[in-house]
Amino acid sequence: MPFLGALPARFRRERVLIVGCGDVGLRAARELGAAQGRRARVIALTSSPGRADELRGAGLTPLVGNLDEPASLRRLAGLASRVLHLAPPPSQDMSDWRMDTRTRALVRVLAQRTPPLSLVYGSTTGVYGDRGGAWTSESQPVRPHTPRAARRVDAEDRVRWLGRALSVRASILRIPGIYANDRAGGTPRERLLRGTPVLRPEDDVYTNHVHADDLARACALALWRGRAQRVVHAVDDTELKMGDYFDLAADVYGLPRPPRVARDAAQDQLPLMLLSFMGESRRLRNHRLKQELRLRLRYPTVAQGLRA
Repeated sequence: MPFLGALPARFRRERVLIVGCGDVGLRAARELGAAQGRRARVIALTSSPGRADELRGAGLTPLVGNLDEPASLRRLAGLASRVLHLAPPPSQDMSDWRMDTRTRALVRVLAQRTPPLSLVYGSTTGVYGDRGGAWTSESQPVRPHTPRAARRVDAEDRVRWLGRALSVRASILRIPGIYANDRAGGTPRERLLRGTPVLRPEDDVYTNHVHADDLARACALALWRGRAQRVVHAVDDTELKMGDYFDLAADVYGLPRPPRVARDAAQDQLPLMLLSFMGESRRLRNHRLKQELRLRLRYPTVAQGLRA
């Protein structure tokens, strides 16, 4: 539905605001430009004035503002008809470690003046915690096991509040591990070169994946097709345990497969952040991604994506 109703087509150019315009945000901007025939003006919020030229070069309009400084966000009120929010929560907030102060600041300013028609928030599949490898749909309750996942739940709650209070079509994409050969740190290659071990099969956990290009397309589609107050798993069709994923990548890159260790041994050899990922196992259904957003995955599995 056009943002400006029945005005002539030349006045119907929508404004899309991307908050957190990193790698996936830039890919989503390209998808938005192609899908909307360049009729959508894409604005990128950045906290770094030095990125302005980069964003302009990508066809975006840069707007300087910082989610950690709410006073700098005033120009966002009523600015855009659709908002894509990909900014992560702060790594730590001393007032309440469960709170995403950045999303709260964004929601407050969006609630002023005319609210957007749609808001898409990029959350994480980590909000489910450990599911013991069970298949999980979007209707399952969240059980965050880490502070960063708890902050994501807080962000989701803020986004839903905006949707209910002001009739904004708020969509939440729960995102797994993002990979792509042309994404910085987007493949297991460096970890394979370091020889970092993975868990032996009996201790291993299921992980979930999405190619950065498919995620960008999901973000763009959700801005127009996402249902109100709806959660969608932005995951591909891969069903692999973590060790098998690294074995597959090693074979694709012609590198040695990583060593396998027991969970007890891994606790002495691996950093806490990596161990936290090895403590959660789940498999996620993606029916809504395909049926509601009508996304046809370019890379249905990591095997196809890594070989692309």
